[in-house]
Amino acid sequence: MEIAKILGEFHGLQKDLIHILHRVQAQFGYIPPEAVAQIAECLKISENEIFGVLTFYKAFSLEPRGQYLVTVCLGTACHVRGGVQIVEEMERKLQVKAGQTTPDKKFTLETVNCLGCCAIGPVVVVNGKYYSHVTLNKVEPIIKEYREAG
Repeated sequence: MEIAKILGEFHGLQKDLIHILHRVQAQFGYIPPEAVAQIAECLKISENEIFGVLTFYKAFSLEPRGQYLVTVCLGTACHVRGGVQIVEEMERKLQVKAGQTTPDKKFTLETVNCLGCCAIGPVVVVNGKYYSHVTLNKVEPIIKEYREAG
């Protein structure tokens, strides 16, 4: 299986856990349950320890994500400039709540507490592309750009 191949690239050291998780997620788009069991066995740690890491870091997902990961910043600067309203508009346009994926698996909507670019907030990131000073009027064009892309 592909997970075994990924694990074979490492030396079974606990310090490699995050690197292994990143590789698995890059391969599958999320961390499948069977991967957790195999990683635990390989690194001789408990599955609970792995779940602790997976749930601590926002970068990891235990469920398949959409083709486009839409992230809305809700840090203080973005929040006071309307970040919550941007999330609500994204939820309306995508017809999912934050943390969910559209039924067609095209979009996953997430929020983060800070992206570190406070001067240009509110900020939306789609698959690594940053959109600054996002307003309610900019939400539809952002979504449309990706709906039409593929």
